[in-house]
Amino acid sequence: MFKQVIGQDDIKARLINEARSGRVPHAILFTGPSGCGKLALAIAFARYLLCEHPSENDACGKCPSCRTSLGFVHPDLHFVYPIIKYKKTETSICEAYIKEWRQRLEQGLYFDLEDWLADMKAENQQVLIYAAESEQIQRKLSLKSTLGGRKVMVIWMPEKMHPTCANKLLKLIEEPPTDTIFLLVSDEPEKILPTILSRTQRIEIKGIAPSKIAEAIQQYHPAEDATLVARTAQGSYTAALKAIDRSRDNDLFLDLFIMLMRLSYQRKIKDMRKWSEQIASMGRERQKNFLDYCQRLIRENFIYNFRQPELNYMRQKEADFAKNFARFVNERNVIKIMDELSDAARDIEQNTNPKMVFFDFALKMIVLLIQ
Repeated sequence: MFKQVIGQDDIKARLINEARSGRVPHAILFTGPSGCGKLALAIAFARYLLCEHPSENDACGKCPSCRTSLGFVHPDLHFVYPIIKYKKTETSICEAYIKEWRQRLEQGLYFDLEDWLADMKAENQQVLIYAAESEQIQRKLSLKSTLGGRKVMVIWMPEKMHPTCANKLLKLIEEPPTDTIFLLVSDEPEKILPTILSRTQRIEIKGIAPSKIAEAIQQYHPAEDATLVARTAQGSYTAALKAIDRSRDNDLFLDLFIMLMRLSYQRKIKDMRKWSEQIASMGRERQKNFLDYCQRLIRENFIYNFRQPELNYMRQKEADFAKNFARFVNERNVIKIMDELSDAARDIEQNTNPKMVFFDFALKMIVLLIQ
């Protein structure tokens, strides 16, 4: 429902006005930066269009249509989304992952492709909306509305469509079935078939205001530093959620970062090797998160030198360490340090031995810190 969408009040008002005035386009494309709430808006609008007793600002939430759409089982609300090749059938269609998809939506409407890949246990596989999906789309939309109203199809990431499927969708958008609404949600609209783009009403959605993100964090995650998380999220509630998820490791990551900087400055090679072994004992995802954290802290310490507090995004513990450490991160070494961290992250992603990766990085910090 619209009340679940964070911020974006102007877009909500626009969509509700179109619905109440009877001027709903048969195909709408929601675009904007990751985490801005595109999918949340599309689903809220779908529920509003299907609601039997919509109010002036939201679906009623009580009618049979609302109850089924809230559980993502409404017979006239259809979803299309990219998937990996399903091993148990000859063809891959979205329905093969409908259980995982509904579970993902029930967890919250703010997520990204990385989260969805994890739900499908995709590892390094590529996702696609396969050609076989075109027949499913046509079949679902050829049926009469089960509840006698509209039919709504939400297509998440249409840029992942196989050309065969995209061309079938184009024909349906050109000659849509009666009372059928297409809601496309795209991160990369430039990759969508141009003829599809030209036949949709495009709605550009901006990043969420930090104040709105902070309000949501205070409501759902009251133990977190809402202001700090909101400032670093850069308009993405998805990024804010990921930051909160990682925050439980932040104290550990800070301790490990401080330890490395001190050992490197003191040139304690044996202890640095032990440090690299400790990091290597973590899982790969935590290793990648640690490297992301290091990049952020290097950036914050470099900015700290300019004495512009409004540009810094650090917790108190991090700021306390920066008072003495920031002078070691300067214009002579900051780019090289960030490059080394990026190289380490790439190596970890490619399954290089983590002991070698982190020990090599630690050794390089000996030279970089004195520049």
